[in-house]
Formats: sequence, C-alpha cells, structure tokens
Amino acid sequence: MTPARTTKPLAGWRVLVPRGGEWGNSVAAAVRRLGAAPVVAPMINFASPQNTAALTESLARLRNGDYDWLVVTSATTVDVLLSHELRVPDRTKIAAVGETTSSALALAGYRVDFVPEKDNSSRGLVKYWPAPHARSRVLVPQSENSDDVLISGLGALNIGAEFVTAYRTIGVPVSSEVAREVRTGRINGVLITSGSVARQIQTQLAPLPPGTVVAATGPRTAFDARTAGISVNVIAEARTAESLVDAFVDHVTWRTRHAG
Repeated sequence: MTPARTTKPLAGWRVLVPRGGEWGNSVAAAVRRLGAAPVVAPMINFASPQNTAALTESLARLRNGDYDWLVVTSATTVDVLLSHELRVPDRTKIAAVGETTSSALALAGYRVDFVPEKDNSSRGLVKYWPAPHARSRVLVPQSENSDDVLISGLGALNIGAEFVTAYRTIGVPVSSEVAREVRTGRINGVLITSGSVARQIQTQLAPLPPGTVVAATGPRTAFDARTAGISVNVIAEARTAESLVDAFVDHVTWRTRHAG
C-alpha cells in the first residue's frame, strides 16, 4: 500500500520570513498551515526618496494626462501612489509587473490594462509590451535600488520612458535572538523575496549554515542573492508568495524522501 501523503510537509521546520505587513503575515500563515513554525523578522523598510520634488512633479504631469502609460513595478509603489492620492486619467493606461502588483493596484481601486502573463518580471513586461513603441510617453516610478532592466528594455523599444524614484529601501536589523537561531541552524529555511532582502541577509546573517534551505522568488531574485554571496537551493517559478511557498514545500518533500 502506498503511504498517504502528509498534510504537514513542513512539520519540524522553522522558516525565516524576512518581510512583515500583509505579505509577511500571509506567508507566515501559509507555512504554519503546512506544519512549519514561521519566524517573521522584517529586514527591510521603505522611506521617501531624498528628492521628493522630482516625484511630486512627475505625478503632477501624470494627473494632467501627459503620459500614455504608467508602469507600476511593486506593491510598495502602489502605496506611494495612494499616499499622494493619485487619480490616473482615463487616457493613461496602467501596466503592472507581476500578479502581486496587479492585485495591489486592483485593491487600491486602480484599473490594470496590462500584466505580462508568461513572465512576472520587468524583463517579461518589456518582452510582451503591447503598445506602439514610437512616441509613447511612459512614467515609471520605482525603487531607488531598481535594476536597469526597464531602463534598457524600454529604451531599446524607442519608448520615451521617464524614471523617477518613488521610494528608498532601507535595512532593518533583526533581533539578536533571530540572528542566533539562524547562525546555529535552529532556523533551517529562509525565504528571499528581493535583492534588497538578499543583501540584508548577507550583511546581517551570513554565513548561513550549510544545511539551511534558501528559496528565492524567481530567477532575478536568485541572481541577486547569488551575487550577494548567498547559495540558493530553490527558485520559485513566479514572483508570488504562493509560488515561493509551493517551491519550498516541493524541495523539502524531495529532500525528506531522499534523506539518508
């Protein structure tokens, strides 16, 4: 008789969830349902850009209908738009990088005109860009630490894209207890959600014990983590919390079956 698959594949695991808020709470609940003990320890926070005037001016032009497209790269950018009480003109279409960002826009009351279905990343947005290239004016408010994928990609399409810093990512120190649990291997799983998180893990917690399983949200995050000096064991197919947890569970299940 084939043994029944356990409904608690993460039983006995302690998993570091390095982000707080709605995302961190939802991931913590997901891994808890699967038997793990989540350790929520936010390692990044967000601050206003040093040059707030540039963002204010760009959003004023957006309100006036000066742009054909608004590209939103993260849920944090959505929070920035809400804080400015931004109303997007009907003539301006909105593109979202990934399902998580699209959901955040919808929940905030913004319509979403385009999401790359096959690739939830900046690279996918460029690859599947739907609009006529020439003479399109595009506003991209994004993180101060964003990579140059959109800049180079939209530029190659001959799109008049304006990039403006919407927020800065800053590190948040973890407690000495969390650091000790990671160092001793008591926390045996780490979820990495962005390059910023990866850099904080490297700065605050490296070197990770050899047995620690590290999972990253998508190839870009995995690349950033490895660039920061962190070995990645698991790469989620999509940049979503569900995909990240699923990939982590699949790896742990495989590891358990092949133990010994």
